[in-house]
This record gives sequence, structure tokens and C-alpha cells, in this order.
Amino acid sequence: MKKVLTIALLWVLTMALAGSKCASRQTPQQPPQPEEVSQPMQEEEPQPAPFAEYLSQVDSYPFVVVDKPALVLYLVGADGNVIKQWGVACAENYGPKQRRGDHKTPEGTFKINQLLYAIGIPHDFHDGKGPIKDAYGPWFLRLDVPGIRDIGIHGTPFPESIGTRATEGCIRMRNEDIVDLKERVEVGTTVIILPDKQD
Repeated sequence: MKKVLTIALLWVLTMALAGSKCASRQTPQQPPQPEEVSQPMQEEEPQPAPFAEYLSQVDSYPFVVVDKPALVLYLVGADGNVIKQWGVACAENYGPKQRRGDHKTPEGTFKINQLLYAIGIPHDFHDGKGPIKDAYGPWFLRLDVPGIRDIGIHGTPFPESIGTRATEGCIRMRNEDIVDLKERVEVGTTVIILPDKQD
């Protein structure tokens, strides 16, 4: 009787082991994955270049934009995008220049008609200090403003004035900045001076 029970027990154990091996060989079922829905790509509206509206006024590139309200000068490429920008000072009085001595910066579209090496040129700012040596920094980029010969973009012995309304009509830059700008422009480069917001 014991022998029969032992054989029966061995048979049960053998069957149990065989069942566990079979179970381990079965690949578990993965739950079904939801199908991915591809979203159509959203096309962005094309954004106009910052100075695209002025490209029709320009016949060569790069060109210059002087933003009087922001007191910033931009060098702009053919695509209307800014290549470089610098801080400037403009005339102490607001509005477009109408006559010599009104201390206003002109507004409109002009050309550079001279790249004048300005070291040694003095100017009396009528502030009681008399003539100031190198008043225009290293370069004076003269503009073809009708009826007024001596309006331009130039350097300054007063770098602290950049970012203010301080000039008699010209656009004033730091000396290192006018040197940088001069290397990027030429006679015939277009200069667009934007109007004051106060106009």
C-alpha cells in the first residue's frame, strides 16, 4: 500500500513540474495598444521681416535704419533682417528737420555721400566750453539731406550721451561703433530715418 501511495505522489509531483515548465514557455498576452493618431502639422503664418516695408526704398544692401524713438541704428540685410545694431543719440528737439539750426534730426530716406575721416575736426557746441577737438570722433558719414550739408552719422567725445536726445541734428554713435559701421557701408548706402512718435 505504501508503495502505491509513493508512486501516486511521485506521479502528482511529476505532472505539477511539467505543468509549470509549460506555463513558463507560454508568451504572456500583451494588452492591445490603442492606435496612434497622427496629427496634421500646423503651418505657421509667415512673419514679415522687421524692416521689410522699407525694402522697396532701397537699391543696394545692406542699408541703415535709424529709429529715432528707440535711439537705435540698425544695419539691415536684403532679407529685411537686422545684421547688427547700435545705440545712438539724436537731436534734442523732436520732429523732422526743417532748417539749419533747429536742432532736429531729419526724417526720410537719404544716401551716404561721403565717408569723411574726422580726426582733428573741432566743433563748438555753444555750451561755454569752446571748440572741442575730435568733435565727430574718427568718422563722419555725411548724408545728402537737401539744403543742409553737414548732417551725418558720426562718433563723439561724449559717449555718455548715447541713448539720449543731445545733438544739434546729427546721429551720434560711440567711436568704436562708428568705426564698425563705416567698415560695413559705402558711399551710396541708403539711410532711412524713422519719424519721431511725437509728430
